[in-house]
Amino acid sequence: MGSKGKVVAVNISRNKGTKKRNVRRCELLMAFGLKGDAHGGHWHRQVSLLANESIDKMRQKGLEAAYGDFAENITTEDIDLLNLPIGTTLRVGQEVILRMTQKGKECHDRCAIYYQMGDCVMPREGVFAEVIHPGQIAVGDSIEVTEE
Repeated sequence: MGSKGKVVAVNISRNKGTKKRNVRRCELLMAFGLKGDAHGGHWHRQVSLLANESIDKMRQKGLEAAYGDFAENITTEDIDLLNLPIGTTLRVGQEVILRMTQKGKECHDRCAIYYQMGDCVMPREGVFAEVIHPGQIAVGDSIEVTEE
């Protein structure tokens, strides 16, 4: 895992606290996040990213986990998101630029995901970002660090 990886899923949901579905491609809107996603809005967690490697840890514990099951917007592979500092900018595909705003999150209530999966890796290993340049992303796009 290094400073360049790829997008393996693009996920959205209509409601917060539920699994997202892989829509394979989506438009990211300036100062909002993924078009049509419940977590979009004018705040610092517009886009959530989770490494497939983190999901694999849950699969090794016997959980049947699919992309989007942990409510991540972008499932990545081969990029070490957790070890990047807050403020790092990431280019996704040709147009989109994200700035990392948070690592992990505190979950005050057990969401539907926790009850369905028995655990949730998102609070420990998910990262969050804001959209600083909008555009389209799709499964197979590269994701790379542009500035740490």
